[in-house]
Amino acid sequence: MLTILFDGVAYGMLLFVLACGLSVTLGLMNLINLAHGAFAMAGGYATVVLVNNFGVPFFLSLPLAFLVAAVIGLVMERAVYVHVYRKPHLEQVLLTIGLVFMAVAGTDYIMGSTQVFAQTPEVLQGQFQFFGVGIGRYRLLIIVVCGVLAIGLQAILTKTRFGSRLRAAVDDQRVARGLGINVNAIFALTFAFGSGLAGLGGALGTEILGLDPTFPLKYMIYFLIVVTVGGTSSITGPFLASLLLGIGDVAGKYYVPKLGAFVIYTIMIVVLIWRPNGLFSRASTK
Repeated sequence: MLTILFDGVAYGMLLFVLACGLSVTLGLMNLINLAHGAFAMAGGYATVVLVNNFGVPFFLSLPLAFLVAAVIGLVMERAVYVHVYRKPHLEQVLLTIGLVFMAVAGTDYIMGSTQVFAQTPEVLQGQFQFFGVGIGRYRLLIIVVCGVLAIGLQAILTKTRFGSRLRAAVDDQRVARGLGINVNAIFALTFAFGSGLAGLGGALGTEILGLDPTFPLKYMIYFLIVVTVGGTSSITGPFLASLLLGIGDVAGKYYVPKLGAFVIYTIMIVVLIWRPNGLFSRASTK
C-alpha cells in the first residue's frame, strides 16, 4: 500500500508540472490553451533526441528541454496567441485544438509514430527499500524536482514583484499600462515560462508515460481534469488536485484494474459536485 502511495504521489507530481502551466495561462491570463500538451511533447522529444542521439547527459537535458519548450512558447505567443487573448473562449478552443492536430501531424511526419523513451542513467534505474517500502529512484527524482518547482512557483506568483505585476495586468490591463507595466512582456514571459514547465514535465514523463505524436491528445483530458478539480485561482489547488488524482489513478489501476481510468473521472465528478468551481476557486466579482 505504501509503495502504491509513493508511486501515486510521483505520478501526481508529474501531472502537476505538466498541467500547472495551463493553470497559469487559464487562471491568470484567461486563455484556454488546449495545445498545452504540444509544448510538453516538444520538451519530451527534445530530451529523447539530446540523450539518445547526441549523448547529452540526462540531467543536463532537463533544463534544455525547459528552454526549448519555453522558446517555442514565446514564439507562438507573439505570433499566434497574442491575437486571441480578448477573443471569446470558443475561438480560443477552436484555434488551440487546431494547433494540437497540427503538432500531432507534424511530429508524426518528422519523428515517426513509434513510441520512444529517453535513456536514463543507471543511478536512476531500479529501486531501493526504505523501511520496507519500495522506492523507485526515478520516481523519487520526480517528487524532489516537482516539489521544488511547486514551492518556487508559488513563491514567484505570490511574493515577487513579477507576480504582483502579472495579477495587475490580468485584473485591468489599461490601469496596469497606466502604472508603467509592460503588459505584453509580462504575458509573453508568463506564457513562455508555463510552456517551459510543460516541456520539463514532458521530459520527466518520457520514462513513465512514454512519448509518441499523440501525446497532446492522449493527456489533454488529464491536464483539464487537474485544472478543473484544483481551480484556477492559485497554484495550491492544482497541486492538491494532482496529488489526489495521481494517487487515485494509481490505486484504482492496481486494486480495480477493470475500471481503469474511470477512477480518476469518478474523483473528478465527486469533487465537482462538492465544489463546482474547484477546490480553490477565484471569488466571483462583478
